Amino acid sequence: MPSPKNLQKKEKFVEELVVKLQNSTCGVIANYKGINVADDTKLRKSMYEAGVDYFVVKNSLLSRAFDKVGLSDLNEHLTEETAIALSKEDIVIAPKLIQEQVEESKGAYSIKAGFIEGKAVDTATIVEYAKLPSKEVLVSKLLFVLQAPMQKLAIGLNEVAKQKESGDAPAESA
Repeated sequence: MPSPKNLQKKEKFVEELVVKLQNSTCGVIANYKGINVADDTKLRKSMYEAGVDYFVVKNSLLSRAFDKVGLSDLNEHLTEETAIALSKEDIVIAPKLIQEQVEESKGAYSIKAGFIEGKAVDTATIVEYAKLPSKEVLVSKLLFVLQAPMQKLAIGLNEVAKQKESGDAPAESA
């Protein structure tokens, strides 16, 4: 039986984990068994730079936190070594970074499951989200699409102005 001091530390950790889970829009659970120190350091650095909270966690503590936030469906995936990546805003970045690690490790590092906006999802769903473009890319594409009609209008008006300057203006109908 753990000492009261250790038990108190674990309870505090679970409560902090519950808050992190509640404040996250996306989470990815991974098996980090096949990752070496250099790759882990690189992954942690990329997660930090992207604003993703990534850490190794004991399965029993994560299970307790999942139970408290209504994600107990994910408990079945808590086997072997477990790491979790939590993203507060962008639901694509954590899956994307974890999937990159899976590909680099040639399958030694693997995705177990995850959650998106409070709902448990399977590995296939996480991989699909990983394939989506980032928020910045989507915003730039949207801006390009919105800008295209204005650009065409400006080109058309410029052509009309050129025709009027050269005297080749089309005859006005009466």
